[in-house]
Amino acid sequence: MHGRPEQQLIPAMTERPVPHNWHDVFFTSQDGLRLYARYYPAPSSRRRPVLCLPGLTRNSRDFHALASYLSDPANPQARDVLALDCRGRGRSQWDDNWRNYTLDTEMQDALDLLTIAGMRDVAVVASSWAGLTAMMMACLRPAAIGAVVLNDIGPVIEREGLVRILAFVGRVPLPATWDEATALVRDISVRAFPSIPEPHWAEIARQWFNEDHGRPTPGYDPQLSKSISLIDGPFPPLWPQFEALARMPAMAIRGELSDVLSQETFEEMRLRHPSLTAHTVRGQGHAPLLRDRATLMAIADFLRRADGLDEQPVEPRLRIA
Repeated sequence: MHGRPEQQLIPAMTERPVPHNWHDVFFTSQDGLRLYARYYPAPSSRRRPVLCLPGLTRNSRDFHALASYLSDPANPQARDVLALDCRGRGRSQWDDNWRNYTLDTEMQDALDLLTIAGMRDVAVVASSWAGLTAMMMACLRPAAIGAVVLNDIGPVIEREGLVRILAFVGRVPLPATWDEATALVRDISVRAFPSIPEPHWAEIARQWFNEDHGRPTPGYDPQLSKSISLIDGPFPPLWPQFEALARMPAMAIRGELSDVLSQETFEEMRLRHPSLTAHTVRGQGHAPLLRDRATLMAIADFLRRADGLDEQPVEPRLRIA
């Protein structure tokens, strides 16, 4: 594949069988919902494990390329990865009460998963909306997080991007076939991701939608739109929450074409967190897909440095079988 190194993507999964290199994990939330996560084990690794939290309507499938890369046993820096489907998304149960689709509740679900897994002091990789959850965790449960990667999210959310996202939640039509799903996802996303090769859209469609009997099904509860509709006016700046990350290694990723995280906010984040690792994904908008080699390598390098000295492994290990 030709092009600048930062634009070279991991080969599309549709070109070869998807490696089933994860374990399905189901657990029960405090209010009784059956929730799901993918666990990518790195046998014998003693490095800080990673918890991946997806964006507003997305799910654990978004992190497959990253989780596979980070947990690859051929990688001397391999580490365990957990990727969560928040309630109402992916394979997690939908909530009968849409008012429970809140950052507070989703933070508690993530903390429940960490407790069940026996994890603390984890590295959190949070995309978009979930970055707000990560900042809340840093404020309210600081011992739970030892490092954080914010994927195209910051203390200031641009109104243009927020309006665009809200316009889609619960309003994307359900395609009848996977070919239709591929075309729909490409048409919606190509403006923000002009450099994505054509073969990748089919796999990205399978990240967006669930599957039942060979057909696409909704990848999230449409009732999420009711919860999001409660946002009235500009989203308040969250600089105090961001500054709670000052005590830990932090990385911020911005899509070059993002309409959610502005370059101005990105630069201000670097000023307020002087040791922040900043990475821009060229030719991508909100939120970067975390599939290009340069970004995968940058995240892995950040996590290695965040671990500290190699001879000081991070404990404890996961308790998930």
